[in-house]
Amino acid sequence: MLKKLVLLMLGLAISLSACSSFQVKNDAGTLRKIKLPMGYIPNIQYAPFYVAVDKGYFAEEGLEIEFDYSFETDGVALVGAGELPFAVASGEQVLLARSQGLPVVYTFAWYQQFPISIVSTPELNIKEPADLRGQTVGLPGLFGANYIGLQALLFSAGLTPEDVKMDAIGFNQVEAFATKQKNIVVGYAANEPIVLNSQGIAVNELRVADYVQLAANGIISSEMTIKDEPDLVRSMARAFARGIVDAIANPDEAYTISLKFVENLADQDEAVQMQILNTSIEFWKADKIGYSDPQAWENMNDLLMKMGLVFLSEDLSKSFTNEFIP
Repeated sequence: MLKKLVLLMLGLAISLSACSSFQVKNDAGTLRKIKLPMGYIPNIQYAPFYVAVDKGYFAEEGLEIEFDYSFETDGVALVGAGELPFAVASGEQVLLARSQGLPVVYTFAWYQQFPISIVSTPELNIKEPADLRGQTVGLPGLFGANYIGLQALLFSAGLTPEDVKMDAIGFNQVEAFATKQKNIVVGYAANEPIVLNSQGIAVNELRVADYVQLAANGIISSEMTIKDEPDLVRSMARAFARGIVDAIANPDEAYTISLKFVENLADQDEAVQMQILNTSIEFWKADKIGYSDPQAWENMNDLLMKMGLVFLSEDLSKSFTNEFIP
């Protein structure tokens, strides 16, 4: 799914503007414009957002969504500073931000499972996390969801980061694997394994979600927005939930709608893109759309402490809420 270039950088400085960058719906009924940092480029994996916009679900809530795909945008920092009301982010980013004093809150769980996989050549016969001992693993770098997912798998098998060699190769896992530069790479379950298979390359896949439940991608807001504008948070959740439900129920329609939002999607292999969408849907399904599993947050917090990324146990009740889900 969604590739995050960085975890929140320590000591991030934010310049606060005198007035907010989002505007309130006026008495005449003008839609409130919301700039939403997405964390990645336009992609079929954002289909629920596109469905919710195209079908008018956001508009019915009085919202107009402007997608911000720029990599340089640090949505977590902007939300924590009160510059923006929402951003798309993963659970580890919330805990890292709060450990630095940013009052961000996870308000809606989009992905119910952590979407990272470890992909290996069948010849290595890696069937469980313990089989990674002594192996060299290629990943974009020592940051982001790929790094978090790999460490989660290692810890689930009683291994430590020292039991493998981590090789930072940038975001070219498919090329490195296809050209046999790397026999093991870390990537998103709805991306690298599917693309490699489409090229006729056989892989073994270990999904992090099969071994540990972690807080994954969702919508974040801030303590200030929740306190001052709870109805806004509720409206955002309600509209997005409808988009998810529709995308799950009718992937073909969601793909067709996404063609309007993702440039060059029509030029790509439709079968591959549909497989990416259907695999993503596996990670969105839930008995209650938007619900955050408290155990997933406990597990994520424990993982970050083991990794030395947070040093004090976070008050998890302040990190996420299920108050606003439909």
